[in-house]
Amino acid sequence: MVIASLSSRPTAIVVGGSLGGLFAANLLHQNGWRVDVYERVPEELAGRGAGIVTHPELFDVLAAAKIDIDDTIGVQVKSRVTIGIDGRVLSERDLPQTLTAWGKMYHVLRSALPDARYHMGGSVVAVTSEEDHASVTLSDGTRLSANLVIAADGFRSSLRERLLPDVTLRYAGYVAWRGLVDERDLSKATWDALFEKFAFCLPAHEQILGYPVAGPGNSTRAGERRYNFVWYRATSEHGALPNLLTDATGKLHANGIAPHLIRADVLADMEEAALTLLAPQFGEVVTKAPVPLFQPIYDLEVPRMVFGRIALLGDAAFVARPHCGMGVTKAAGDAMALVTALGRHDSIHAALADFDAARTQTGAAIVQHARHLGAYMQAQLKDETDREMAERYRTPEAVMRETAVPARF
Repeated sequence: MVIASLSSRPTAIVVGGSLGGLFAANLLHQNGWRVDVYERVPEELAGRGAGIVTHPELFDVLAAAKIDIDDTIGVQVKSRVTIGIDGRVLSERDLPQTLTAWGKMYHVLRSALPDARYHMGGSVVAVTSEEDHASVTLSDGTRLSANLVIAADGFRSSLRERLLPDVTLRYAGYVAWRGLVDERDLSKATWDALFEKFAFCLPAHEQILGYPVAGPGNSTRAGERRYNFVWYRATSEHGALPNLLTDATGKLHANGIAPHLIRADVLADMEEAALTLLAPQFGEVVTKAPVPLFQPIYDLEVPRMVFGRIALLGDAAFVARPHCGMGVTKAAGDAMALVTALGRHDSIHAALADFDAARTQTGAAIVQHARHLGAYMQAQLKDETDREMAERYRTPEAVMRETAVPARF
């Protein structure tokens, strides 16, 4: 069955209903487009994910989408601090910043888009581009057409794999353990040392950082927030990583393991390492996280983001390591650049050509910047010379100055 959605009003299909897709959908909706978002997961995505670092560009895009926000969008911190493994402050610097949570951002973006335009359980299995339209095919055989298709289906994008089968994710040599802890569960000493700060600890061969974010129900009220941590640990691709990704039944989850399937012995080893290697404040945070998870860290670059009337957006195009804290802002910037180009040209093809030229260059620059920030962790699986060289550039001052700060590319 074919459902034609072409009309005098410009139409777009967004594949992927997470943050990047919602940024694009809201901006297009505000600019007079009829937009339909298809998210393969059959239920609301709210509640997934952890902390998000915001940048001025992110708020500019929210404003352009006419999304009203206030101070409850996140938790404001005023400074950064690096804590030694003995728990003492090694260095501190002023740097005001707003930290939010994935669930909070999703709620804001999803609430702004009319419910009729968001389709859960819509799994796209094919996409094609013609001279005058683009089409997607759903898993039930339904074919939908529009003036434009936006692939915003994440870092394991099935649409990117179809369009660029030779472009694959590159494992960076380490994983990031993540978790959230309710602030009321932290001891006073740990709360005083870490909360309301962007904090770092730099044990040998590893890095951990943390910051406060919204709590249950997206609350940013004092006493109801959470502390988010990201702990980078060197993990060999063909030895330690498959072990971490194998559940208690012996099944290997090569594309990522769900938190509830991580083996008890893996969690026990991780908690023991936290108490042994990290500052005691961070050791407490890690071991009190009720549902820790880990993510293998990857890079990905595409040679182009446009294929006829199909545009890649966000992590479907470029996957940058999380050190620069630019993932969500990059997706928002892609969406803004796309909508700006569409408004500047009468021809969709001309607009997409402008978008492609600008954002392919930007995406590549962000990936390179993130590799620079993650070079220390990648060096841990190399020889001693590489590790010593990487160590020279890992001072508390350098890490606090460069990690997750606003940047213009």
